[in-house]
Amino acid sequence: MITPENLVRHELIGLDVVVVESSNPSQAGLSGKVIDETRNMLTIETPGGARSLSKQDCTFSFRLPSGRKVRVEGRLLLSRPEDRVRKKLSRW
Repeated sequence: MITPENLVRHELIGLDVVVVESSNPSQAGLSGKVIDETRNMLTIETPGGARSLSKQDCTFSFRLPSGRKVRVEGRLLLSRPEDRVRKKLSRW
């Protein structure tokens, strides 16, 4: 079960996301569903098509299946999804 406490160590594909802040002003405010994830990038499906976003440069707001929204700095997500599960994180 995805909770705000374990989101950064969980699978992100399928979650709704909004780009809250970005170093690229054209990416701020983008929203959609996460369709792919690599070590450095999140790919989201937007109404205008798929967009790849650098995790390092963005702050995201994910909507959990429970409806709760969680804000996460992209730098906390930097790693391959399968490695992030094992990563030890202090309270983020």
